[in-house]
Amino acid sequence: MSLLMPKSLHAKPYLAFDFGAESGRAVLAHLQKGILTTEEVHRFPNEPVSYGGALHWDVPRLWFEVRKALARLGEVELAGIGVDAWGVDYALLGEGGELLQNPYHYRDRRTDGVMEEVFTKVSKQEIYQATGIQFMPINTLYQLVAARRQTPKLLEAAKHLITIPDLFNYWLTGNAVCEFTNATTTQMVDPVKRTWATGLLQRLDLPAHLPAPIVEPGSIIGTLLPDIAGHTFLAGTPVIAPACHDTGSAVAAISARDGTAFLSSGTWSLIGTELDSPVITSDALRLNFTNEGGVNGTTRLLKNVMGLWMLQACRQSWTAQGHSYDYRELIELASREPSFRQLVDPDDESFLRPPDMLVAIDKFCTRTHQPVPHEPGAYVRVVLESLAFKYRLVLWNLEQVSGRRIERIRIIGGGSKNRLLNQLTANATGRTVLAGPAEATALGNIAMQILATGRASSLQEVRAIVERSFPTEAFEPLETDKWDQDAERFEQYCGSIYA
Repeated sequence: MSLLMPKSLHAKPYLAFDFGAESGRAVLAHLQKGILTTEEVHRFPNEPVSYGGALHWDVPRLWFEVRKALARLGEVELAGIGVDAWGVDYALLGEGGELLQNPYHYRDRRTDGVMEEVFTKVSKQEIYQATGIQFMPINTLYQLVAARRQTPKLLEAAKHLITIPDLFNYWLTGNAVCEFTNATTTQMVDPVKRTWATGLLQRLDLPAHLPAPIVEPGSIIGTLLPDIAGHTFLAGTPVIAPACHDTGSAVAAISARDGTAFLSSGTWSLIGTELDSPVITSDALRLNFTNEGGVNGTTRLLKNVMGLWMLQACRQSWTAQGHSYDYRELIELASREPSFRQLVDPDDESFLRPPDMLVAIDKFCTRTHQPVPHEPGAYVRVVLESLAFKYRLVLWNLEQVSGRRIERIRIIGGGSKNRLLNQLTANATGRTVLAGPAEATALGNIAMQILATGRASSLQEVRAIVERSFPTEAFEPLETDKWDQDAERFEQYCGSIYA
């Protein structure tokens, strides 16, 4: 479908900006006769930068790519623009609206030990009761405590704190707000009142006035600024907050409730189900489940798992050694390897930001009295089987916390294209796996724009549009007895702060 389709012939398309940990893209979507079609108009790398002993995101570069994508549209007139990105990281704006520093990357080490320090002031139980969010050292709450300690004057100079997708919305419209689904990942939001947990911030001596006002997904934030739109067809285009958290958008695209769990598979794996209200119980706290904001008043009860970050980091290690493997080649090599030779806990802290992922896997195996892998296929097999076992464990816990039986798993995101992992997940869990769509994040972004502009009347209707436009592939469980035999062994290896 041509970008330069005459605007008089069809309804206006929507544009989704989808920022991931490795790359970003701009996706144009047309809705015609109840069918959604998409085309990628721009893709660009998202490479963090290291300077001054710290790891940052290169957001000015990402903004340059946003402007480039808009320039490529030519005479296209849009119905809306939506932005989604990863959670937890934030930007500080000064009194003139200027960006005070390049945002920190969540894998920067400044939060080492901070979470435990916070617990000496406010207990885990109190924090969980106030926010319902899973404890991870990368959460914004602990990043801000680290910032207050390291750069207090910078924090004092800030007028607003906004999350990463909110930063791009601000640069597009001039309006500084925090969209609800992404705000919840900060561990600073009351999930019941859907407002900032100002009491918690005050107890930790953090500036409670700093976070920008919260808006709900589906809100129109403003229109494209004249200096960006210029004298083009983009003038007056509404900028819509979808679920600005990428997983929130991915789940907005599908139905993952009433016996269906979602597994958003990418750099991180997020496993959960959609509920009408948060679950803040002793079991949820003990098993470290998170209640992230969903669209249309829903809650995503879920747990974060390290995900395909481990595989990405293995590839980086091989590249540094002069060996370049693409994902397809690695999956083929892994499929030939024997099962269960080595297993690791993907959520062990040693895998969060190791200098060399291959060495980290070797050390875990040695520590747990397992043979060390040698070939690339063996390392990939370790990662994929360990993820499948972790999914099994988290699924069991999800049933316990939610009080609901899970009959099927819907795998979405880029990882849904990994057919070996899909089959291993079905085998490990004993559940039918429905894989797809791989583009769920961009589709959910677009779905909420469709809803916000009145071209669908309900969340159910817009999800049905996605369902018929992008079919799924089913994977039935096989040889589940073999997985049952090694499940106890795997669980003995688990026990980190993410357990």
